[in-house]
Amino acid sequence: MEKSGKSFKNGDQVVLPPYGVGIVAGTTTKTVAGTDLQYYQVDFPNGTSRAYVPVDSPQQAGLRAALTEEEVQSVLERLSNGRINLPKQWAARHRRVTDILTSGDPYQIATLASELRRWDLERGLPDLDRQAYRRALRLLAGEISAVLHIGTDEARAMMDVSEDEVLN
Repeated sequence: MEKSGKSFKNGDQVVLPPYGVGIVAGTTTKTVAGTDLQYYQVDFPNGTSRAYVPVDSPQQAGLRAALTEEEVQSVLERLSNGRINLPKQWAARHRRVTDILTSGDPYQIATLASELRRWDLERGLPDLDRQAYRRALRLLAGEISAVLHIGTDEARAMMDVSEDEVLN
């Protein structure tokens, strides 16, 4: 899934955690500490956000190719039946959950959301876990809607997630 070793080109759909899905709008040269460096310019859909990611090390910044239409189905399967062992102790669990969410890996995020949904059904979620669950769902819905060119409501429906799960 990762394009390590490959370069991105103008128009590629990419994900940059925590910003979400953007489009590579080309490369630009910036002078940093007297050295000219090449950066990908990534524009985000709202038109007001832009990020510059080093061409030499995009994966260090977390930049990755967005899911393909074919990969969406695998992520949806993970969302419905993924399992992960999360620590029972709150502090350790919070660290693990935060690492997964900031990784930007849609497979890990879907697995996390699946596990948190299971916990919620079995015993309810504490507030911070509920916030993490909502964030995971928003990240997935955002990427799925961008990749499939559908609205986030449609993406949530594909994910079998109600708006209440995301908003409340």
